[in-house]
Amino acid sequence: MKYFLYILQSISSDKFYTGISKEPSLRLIYHNNLEKGFTARYRPWNIVFTKEFPSKEDAAFAERKIKKWKSKIMIRKVINREIQI
Repeated sequence: MKYFLYILQSISSDKFYTGISKEPSLRLIYHNNLEKGFTARYRPWNIVFTKEFPSKEDAAFAERKIKKWKSKIMIRKVINREIQI
């Protein structure tokens, strides 16, 4: 089953959020309207990057890799497709 890695960028702040989902567009609605955690503080969000993976495990591996970087510079390189995940 396909899963997507997605990166959101806050319109109101210089923040990024990385996640995985079967339906990134539905997750965007959730983050912009229902979420009460980190993403609620920096609404609204836009999807700035998606990449399809063949399995949830593959998408989760890529997500962990990006989150370990803790670097906006590296996230921007992923978004601009300067580096591959």
